[in-house]
Amino acid sequence: MKSFKVLVLAMIIAVMAAGSLYAEDIKTEGSVSADVMSNYVWRGQKLSNSWVVQPSVGITYGVFGANIWANYDSDRPEATSGDTGHGEMTETDVTLTYTRSIDKITLTAGYIYYALDGANDTQELFVSAGYDTLLNPTLTIYYDYDEGQGAFVVASVGHSFEVMKETSLDLGASVSYNIKNKVMGYDKNGEDFNNFYNGEISSSMTIPVWKAVSVTPKIAYSFPLSSDAKEAIKSISDDGDKDIFYGGVNLALSF
Repeated sequence: MKSFKVLVLAMIIAVMAAGSLYAEDIKTEGSVSADVMSNYVWRGQKLSNSWVVQPSVGITYGVFGANIWANYDSDRPEATSGDTGHGEMTETDVTLTYTRSIDKITLTAGYIYYALDGANDTQELFVSAGYDTLLNPTLTIYYDYDEGQGAFVVASVGHSFEVMKETSLDLGASVSYNIKNKVMGYDKNGEDFNNFYNGEISSSMTIPVWKAVSVTPKIAYSFPLSSDAKEAIKSISDDGDKDIFYGGVNLALSF
């Protein structure tokens, strides 16, 4: 991993957090959370053999936001022998965002640094637009200007139902499209491609536990949307799965 760059970005987060102490008129919020998931699934790719722990720390300072996210794989294969059975931190991501709302439209621009173990680090810029109406449609475009040299587009919808006081059931669905992004894999000819990538449906229930603490069980099902995506996902996923059903639980503290 390019730990020096990650450290620099982490310092930016610390500076933003410290600045909030001297700007009471600017709204500042933070969160600490951890997901325990049956597998690590990213954009339809299954990137673990077993359960994972994914801690996250985030802060928003007015229109600015920063987050550090990591993945701990409980069953990481040895690089030389391929044997499994030991845990290892495999990824650390840093995300910086800028968000503005105009009437019912929410616009976000951001940057993501992916620090990876066993693969080259990479970086993305992204823009997102969401509309506050039925199903809250959102369109996000990612551009990997480093290892991927291509784009990835995600269109999503979702709805939240209050099932009891302060407890909500959240349903979501998304489809994605790959635009010659090498990180997303290659078609049967070994070339980057333009085509639909994966669809995903998900369900979660946020349950308040105590004050700002919540527990959220979640499940999701991801599946490829094209033959190109099937080939790419099969070559990348740890065990070659195409359709992936996974789930877990999130524990979060907001402040």
